Amino acid sequence: MTDDALSDDTREAPTVSCERCGREWTLDSDLDDLGPGGHAIEQFALDHERHTGHYPDDVTPWVVRCDRCPGGERFLSERPARRWARTHARHTRHSVRLDPPTGAAETVSVEETPDGS
Repeated sequence: MTDDALSDDTREAPTVSCERCGREWTLDSDLDDLGPGGHAIEQFALDHERHTGHYPDDVTPWVVRCDRCPGGERFLSERPARRWARTHARHTRHSVRLDPPTGAAETVSVEETPDGS
């Protein structure tokens, strides 16, 4: 997966590949539809997983799971994953497991949230 940080005039459309699907996509029309700051690669990766059950190459989500509630959430970046974990822990008073794409998992508990009183 590539995404060049050049100006819009010289910027090439990002390319996303998926070895499991045996395909590669150029996200030129996705960039036009989303506009500046639209996160075309992230949106494509989420849509791809929703339709195929797996993420494209080089995409591994942050996985956030409550110790008590069913299911969980997946995020493509750290900030929203941590925000969801802290908010869920604060509102439910449940511990939440935060699994980053690389590195060790951690637990977020209500005591660790800013308003953990």
